Amino acid sequence: MRPILLKGHERPLTQLKYNKEGDLLFSTARDKIVNVYYSHNGERLGTYSGHQGALWSVDVDPTSTIAATGAADNTIKLWEVRSGRCIHTWNFPTAVKVVQFNEDGNMLLAITEQRMGYQGTVYVFPVIIDVEAKQAEEPIIKFSSPENKFTKAGWSYLNKWIITGHLDGSVSKYDAKTGELLQKVVVHEKEVTDLQFARDMTYFITTSKDKTARILDTKNLKIMKTFVADAPLNTGAITPLKDYVILGGGQDAKDVTTTGSRQGKFEARFYHKIFEDEIGRLKGHFGPLNHIAVHPAGTGFASGGEDGYVRVHHFDKSYFDFLYDVERMRPE
Repeated sequence: MRPILLKGHERPLTQLKYNKEGDLLFSTARDKIVNVYYSHNGERLGTYSGHQGALWSVDVDPTSTIAATGAADNTIKLWEVRSGRCIHTWNFPTAVKVVQFNEDGNMLLAITEQRMGYQGTVYVFPVIIDVEAKQAEEPIIKFSSPENKFTKAGWSYLNKWIITGHLDGSVSKYDAKTGELLQKVVVHEKEVTDLQFARDMTYFITTSKDKTARILDTKNLKIMKTFVADAPLNTGAITPLKDYVILGGGQDAKDVTTTGSRQGKFEARFYHKIFEDEIGRLKGHFGPLNHIAVHPAGTGFASGGEDGYVRVHHFDKSYFDFLYDVERMRPE
């Protein structure tokens, strides 16, 4: 499984995103630009330039017409995917940490950072999937969590709920139409660092600095599975086709210069989704893994690291042929 190595950024990666078909891969980093690549060969298709601060998040609508980005310059920008032209900008009092389109592509979820006396806030904007259309300036929903900082957020199936992760390790469920808090559960001991849904969106995975990842039921936020790692986790993703999850993280970035890659534990870790056992690791990055995105068809994945590199992996035949034997793989 030899990766394609992409060096399109000069600063640490923050997020990777495949489009719905999986033929395009978008990447954001702390260097003010968004890159888009052909996922099958890593050829860079183009760059979206215009932000004045680090990029934190990127998403693309289901038709691959419009991309959205959130950044530390306190803005969300909408881009025409084809040309790289910025078609709209929303301004906020603090940095935008998450942007995500709903299943239909007609609403955009965003969360802003809690800072400088401003509360962290969830916004939902209506979006018209037309590059010539005038976009609405005001959100249709807006709500805050004064006592608990948002770190991650995502849409549930059928756009029924908004699921959020928090600094204290909890996960909350809000009504997507009213913004009402419906449920809150403590899932981790430390902050939630990533939140990614399965393909059918009925369950999702969270990761944390407490060295664990958990799969939760979207409907009732019940913890279904727990995966224990030996290093702080920054990201986790659920693979289609095979019953695996891929986790990434490693030693904190500020301590990286004091250890080698082996001690820093910068591998991508594969766990069996059902039995919760670690079944393999993939080396490569020279710093913590900041984000992992799985190809929508389940044929590969991409990882972005603190080292500024994107590594695109296409699964080979051995991955699909591998059969997990619980009795043989588990130690006595």
